[in-house]
Amino acid sequence: MRSVRNGLYPKLAAQGMRQNRRFFLPYLLALAGLTAAFYVMSALCADPGVVTMRGFAYVMVMMQIGMFVAGILSAVLLLYINSFLMKQRKKELGLYNILGMGKGNIALIQCWESLYTALLGIGGGLLLGVLFHRLATIALVSLLKFSIPFSSSLSLSAMGSTAVFFGFLLLLALALNLLRVRVSSPIDLLHGGNVGEKEPRTRWLMAVVGAACLGAGYFIAVTTKDPALAMAFYFLAVILVIIGTYCLFTAGSIALLKLLRKNKGFYYQTGHFIGISGMLYRMKRNAVGLANICILSTMVMVMISGTLALYLGQGEIIAAQYPASLNMTVHYDPAYGQTLNREEAEELIRQFAAEQNVPITSLRAVEFLHFNALANPDTRRLEVGGQGENNDRRAVYLITAQDYAALTGSPAPALRPGEAAVCGQLPPGFGSQLTIQGISGNSEIGAPKSLTVTDSLPVITHFDTTFDMSETLCLVLSDSVQVQEFWALQSAALDNYAADLVTTLLVELDCTNEEEMALVDAWSDASINENFFDGTGNWEYWRVDSRAEMSVDGYAMAGGFLFLGIILGVIFLMATVLIIYYKQVSEGYEDQGRFEIMRKVGLSRREVKSSIRSQVLLVFFLPIAVAAIHILFDFNLVARMLTLFGVRTIATVALCTVGTLLAFLAVYAVVYLLTARTYYKIVK
Repeated sequence: MRSVRNGLYPKLAAQGMRQNRRFFLPYLLALAGLTAAFYVMSALCADPGVVTMRGFAYVMVMMQIGMFVAGILSAVLLLYINSFLMKQRKKELGLYNILGMGKGNIALIQCWESLYTALLGIGGGLLLGVLFHRLATIALVSLLKFSIPFSSSLSLSAMGSTAVFFGFLLLLALALNLLRVRVSSPIDLLHGGNVGEKEPRTRWLMAVVGAACLGAGYFIAVTTKDPALAMAFYFLAVILVIIGTYCLFTAGSIALLKLLRKNKGFYYQTGHFIGISGMLYRMKRNAVGLANICILSTMVMVMISGTLALYLGQGEIIAAQYPASLNMTVHYDPAYGQTLNREEAEELIRQFAAEQNVPITSLRAVEFLHFNALANPDTRRLEVGGQGENNDRRAVYLITAQDYAALTGSPAPALRPGEAAVCGQLPPGFGSQLTIQGISGNSEIGAPKSLTVTDSLPVITHFDTTFDMSETLCLVLSDSVQVQEFWALQSAALDNYAADLVTTLLVELDCTNEEEMALVDAWSDASINENFFDGTGNWEYWRVDSRAEMSVDGYAMAGGFLFLGIILGVIFLMATVLIIYYKQVSEGYEDQGRFEIMRKVGLSRREVKSSIRSQVLLVFFLPIAVAAIHILFDFNLVARMLTLFGVRTIATVALCTVGTLLAFLAVYAVVYLLTARTYYKIVK
């Protein structure tokens, strides 16, 4: 009791943390950084200004995903560091035990250390989060390209949830530490950090499995061409690569080192002998750490490069999908006597825009038919209503040559009845003769209609819809009569599920984005009145897509992705740096005595230093080299997936990938210089 009153345990705890600051300081910095990142995302989710913005759902989902991933990674990283700290301090705690201090007394010291850690790490992290919250808000607003009334005040709910979560993690770490001390004898504690490593066995089966998994993952990444399949197979490829990486680092590296040892001419050189023998005996433990560094580095680069490419490609996506300020789509069904008068529609739009004082600079009207069909390579037919695998389905668009020219600004192809020009590529196995057949169940409906493909035209990006999981097939026909015939064919096959004929009015406005969105809102309000469209053709319904609105939504999604990618990338990078740092420090203490013995048995300082440098360089840069190979093979898969979001320029994806790789290598080199310096200081 007297020791408690005198503050012995708090002093011992503070003294222990100060003496082991080389271990505790990075731990506190990591805890503060993770707490700050978690608070920023939690505060953005709780910000009332987010709800008032257009596209707020994207931002909310991104922040919630970020909090979930950051929470899991924080738990894994903090428990990993805690385990490392416990191993390094076992000797100190064992000495306390031998000198007469009971395990209950040691537990009190650990409790005080956890309290100090919470106050410094969580408290400092919350303070840091409050300071960076405003900067994060400004960065997010800049990425979204929209004025958002974010709050810069404190979020007590976010502070409370963050403190509770990380407090729980520290309590869990404390419980594990108390358990380790309780089940360990004083002798175990004294020698816990000095347990040597036996030479690991060569596990050829694991090495073969690792090579097979890595090869399978690379094969999927390289050979997958369909964007929908790329999305479906991506996580399978990721799992295979992760398994392969761990197996090859764990078993493959040992097998390689033993093969090098068998090469007498190579092995019996001073630098090679020391380096290979040293790595071989410690590779069992090193392998997991190296694999972790490799996987985390790959995650950082893929996440940042992918989200950056998606963000930078938004201009291309919006321009392709929305060639005019307003895309006003009118659906109608001839079976119900509904007709379309383009002139009346154009006049209606002009009058409404004039009432809103918004000038129209140009107006184009195009008509098309859109339905889904199954591409059957055996019969070379497009089966409307056919059942099959999703990867065999096509989103079919039919448009006249005249409307094709109006939509694209290109010359109209010269076509006769029964002829067609294909925009893009026909399904595999299809020749120049294309047949479209209606199917209901297992029965054919009506007579098939054949088309002779006479020309190939560029893809119409307006029809290549973002997030459409089907391949797009656009056919240009000679006239509207041909389009009407195919409408009747698909209407008979699909019955109540038949597609309408569609007319799109491309309206170019001379106004600001705010005025454009106000016009769309006014149009939506007016269309609620059932008499609004009287006398204009009795259309079934209208849909209005605003380029300004889509730009806001697109940048909200892409900006949210990029913001999330940057935050999670920083967290993954932090984890990578910490693993590298603690690995270097722990190996420095282990190698200190070993290299001292080498100098005593006759090795020169230069030879010892050269041996140290070769080991550090190999261990340090091997993970990043393998990560770069992962990125190289992953490029095709990521590029294919990004096409689902509308990013089709490979150069954009390649530039983001190369730029991210070079930037990460620069940061990695700086980390190497700093951690290697710490290692050399310990060894010397």
